[in-house]
Amino acid sequence: MSATAGRSALVTGGGSGIGAACARALAAAGVAVTVADIDGAAAVAVAREIGGKPWEVDLLDVTALEELRLEVDILVNNAGVQTVGPLERFPPARFRNMLALMVEAPFLLIRAALPHMYGQGFGRVVNISSVHGLRASEFKSAYVTAKHALEGLSKVTALEGGARGVTSNCVNPGYVRTPLVDKQIAEQAEAHGIPEQEVLARVLLTESAIKRLIEPEEVAALVVWLSSAHAGMVTGSSYVMDGGWSAR
Repeated sequence: MSATAGRSALVTGGGSGIGAACARALAAAGVAVTVADIDGAAAVAVAREIGGKPWEVDLLDVTALEELRLEVDILVNNAGVQTVGPLERFPPARFRNMLALMVEAPFLLIRAALPHMYGQGFGRVVNISSVHGLRASEFKSAYVTAKHALEGLSKVTALEGGARGVTSNCVNPGYVRTPLVDKQIAEQAEAHGIPEQEVLARVLLTESAIKRLIEPEEVAALVVWLSSAHAGMVTGSSYVMDGGWSAR
């Protein structure tokens, strides 16, 4: 039997990219998965594929999350967006929205899930951070700020939950082959004034020792392990998957 079999999970941003890969991998490990996404059709499609449940939700509506109660054993905070632009021209409203989506919403979902996790003496919080939770890059003020904040939230969750069977960790990938990264390539090309085909080599992967994009399934495999009984002593950590970027 799998070390996660019989558990339940919520994956945000589960309709595509890393989130969909996590939902599929968890379901394959015997977990009952709720696929949460602002794109209701995408959530339904993935949920139908894996035998899970869809949840169409706008995580920017943070007030609606304040009274939420979640009865899940595993929470994967994955939903995120990216906007690339110089600080002096970065839209303040966009900055606030990105922090709401990638910091405040995870806080509220963790808050909603902890009573159930504490009650059963088991819980796994896995936060999909980024190498940008540990390193900064120009033109990404909101994203870097949000991911650094998520790292802190994850560590506090680990400290408060440790004695009650709840672990909390971050997964910190570099650039993953997702629609979000495809969009970044176009934005970086505009920001740096170079053709899109040069962005991977000259911008995105310049610090990486391994010159390729990460596959979503690679991230999902680590998420499944962190969600399992085998990872009971792993908490408050940040697992870097960046091809050697942060080794510099």
